[in-house]
Amino acid sequence: MHSRTVDRFKRWFWQPPRAHGAIDRDRVVSNLELFYDLVYVAVIGQAAARLAEDVSARRALEFAIVFGMIWLAWLNGSLYLEIHGRQDGRTRSVVFIQMGILALLAVFAGGASSDGGAAFAVTYAVLLALMAWLWQSVRRQDAPEYMAITRVYVVAMLASVVVVLASAVLPDGPRLAAWAAVTLAWVLGFLVLAHHPTFAVSVAPTESMVERFGLFAIIVLGELVIGVVDGLSHAGTDGLAIVTGLLGLGVGFGFWWAYFDVVGRRMPRTEGPAIAGWMISQLPIALAIAGAGAAMVSLIEHAHDPYVPADTALLISGAVALGLVSLVLTASTLEDARRLPGVYRPVAAAMVVAALAALGSGWVQPAPWLLALALAAILTLLWLIVVALFLRADAWGEERPADAVMDPEAAPEPG
Repeated sequence: MHSRTVDRFKRWFWQPPRAHGAIDRDRVVSNLELFYDLVYVAVIGQAAARLAEDVSARRALEFAIVFGMIWLAWLNGSLYLEIHGRQDGRTRSVVFIQMGILALLAVFAGGASSDGGAAFAVTYAVLLALMAWLWQSVRRQDAPEYMAITRVYVVAMLASVVVVLASAVLPDGPRLAAWAAVTLAWVLGFLVLAHHPTFAVSVAPTESMVERFGLFAIIVLGELVIGVVDGLSHAGTDGLAIVTGLLGLGVGFGFWWAYFDVVGRRMPRTEGPAIAGWMISQLPIALAIAGAGAAMVSLIEHAHDPYVPADTALLISGAVALGLVSLVLTASTLEDARRLPGVYRPVAAAMVVAALAALGSGWVQPAPWLLALALAAILTLLWLIVVALFLRADAWGEERPADAVMDPEAAPEPG
């Protein structure tokens, strides 16, 4: 009896990962994944703090590069859990090991663009090496048709380990350039791999995958709320500062409306390029929201100034514009965009106009409270247009289940 229990425990604790193509359509996001995502709150928060304390074009660029590295780590970790993870001891163990490395990464994230850059690079390289081993463990049991694409993926992961590790000995500028090159290479690599015949099968989107990306959007929205709170903590709680903070919070609400009413919980199309485009376009959306959160601190701290500092105005208005334009790209990859062209085409046009209006609001450099009001009003008006278009098409609040998207006969005719 005892021997049988031990054997069962061994089988449960060390099951092999699911092979490519073994997609679990009924999978739900686990508590372990929610716990895993929470570590990224700390990593992103530490990285954004440096930008929040000194808003400038240079700091914004540095933050964008570091954020890109953080997002790539999250993407690879999340895709592994989604495509290959199990509810077993092995999966739990490797996730907890990743979380430990990420906690250490958070310690160095605040100084990643300066004195903490070398330590950040070494820690990040260790994380990538672990992920490379995980993906290689999948290859050992893959069918022959997946070997070509997975070989490229593992080689790319190992090459990234070498580049990031080597960047630890570089000065700050070249180190950041190396990280930017790694991020760009991965973005382009996904778009190229998307044309491989097995990509769409091995990375087939499910409802749980869509939910994971939505959860990451909530993580960066949380950073925006933290930015408002930090700004009020530094600026005081007089009436004007509070009004500016609450209006800034309204910008966060507008981001939430725009994301979850237009692209959240909606399935991408099942072709490889659409899947890759859907994933990659989420990077600038998350970056924009996180950047706006960092800008909130400066915006509120200058609540009593007659006009917003130029760098702060550019960062927050540019973040709103970038987020909206990126949402247009994400929306273009959705199954609903093909099914409801009469909704998504005017929505895309409205988002582009709203992005231009946001940039114009920042260029004027009004008083901080007025800029926050203008951006919140732009996002609110946009949301009203979105609601009207969906209601006119009798599609408001409609969610497309994964099985309906996978089965073309189950999808209704457009219009």
